[in-house]
Amino acid sequence: METIRIGVLGASGYTGADLVRLAARHPKAKVAALTANTHAGKTMSEVFPHLFMLELPRLVEWESVDWSGLDAVFCGLPHGTTQEIIAAVLAANPAIKVFDMSADFRLRDTGVYAEWYGHAHRAPDLQKEAVYGLTEFYRDKIRAARLVACPGCYPTAALLALIPLARAGLINAEDIVIDAKSGVSGAGRSLKQNTLFCEAGEGLSPYSVARHRHAPEIEQEIAAAVGASVTVNFTPHLIPMSRGELCTSYLRLKGATADDLRDALASAYRGEPFVHVAAKGVLPQTQNVRGSNYVQIGVFADRIPGRAIVISVLDNLVKGSAGQALQNMNVAFGLEETAGLLQLPLFP
Repeated sequence: METIRIGVLGASGYTGADLVRLAARHPKAKVAALTANTHAGKTMSEVFPHLFMLELPRLVEWESVDWSGLDAVFCGLPHGTTQEIIAAVLAANPAIKVFDMSADFRLRDTGVYAEWYGHAHRAPDLQKEAVYGLTEFYRDKIRAARLVACPGCYPTAALLALIPLARAGLINAEDIVIDAKSGVSGAGRSLKQNTLFCEAGEGLSPYSVARHRHAPEIEQEIAAAVGASVTVNFTPHLIPMSRGELCTSYLRLKGATADDLRDALASAYRGEPFVHVAAKGVLPQTQNVRGSNYVQIGVFADRIPGRAIVISVLDNLVKGSAGQALQNMNVAFGLEETAGLLQLPLFP
């Protein structure tokens, strides 16, 4: 395919804007449709002035897009609003490939979805064909998929650190504690009191303690890795920076050492373009990956015998969302997986 014509649903959000930023320099992608119902009629540069140099279509209501003329669509809508819209898009163009950055198709069990999101799944037949878009572990399925449910930012950071260790039987999957911290952009662009500058600045705030909706997503994938149901201890925190994410996972070992964990991760990600396992003693930091599609993972022995600490960092808007979605598009269309994604981290 010479050019992949893409549309972005919810282009006025942070993930939508980062998708546009990345796709604008993709060698094979052309942004052909942008939707944002509340900003319909505006140019993208009116909503995001940092994109002033790009020639982009105007924002329109999603109902007015001719989906038959597109090859792929990226969805950056809030959870709960996506299922019926994606169903309508696929009805209009059954051949289009959908890369959903919302949570609406991530949980395979629609009963679990209803429990955590407060309403019945509105497209259960589509859920059956959705492929979980953690690229490093689902490439083969992504290649053949019509609907890819891209993981949340917290699950991406946690699962890339934990799945190889759980699969190898090096850790006790029933004793996983994940302490996670995200930049404020992870809360979205809509107006919320807890993300106002005076509320979020100069402080660190836990939220959704013992009830965050990314927990069942993490549990789903670790359970698949070990072949048994698991429950994880997951606590997220809001940290006063615009983007970035750090997950510290506290693990009980099963006849292994921290060095064994590091070796297992290095083996699992050998040849992977975006996942880097840090050398012994090197501390992952969010500033090491800011603005990039890279993930850095470090392993440390705990002072408590038989335990280890694994730290993983990524940019929540790139590998945690738009970058991973674009990576999945590359896989699905048979392109070089790194196309449009080799930006180096921004520092300082």
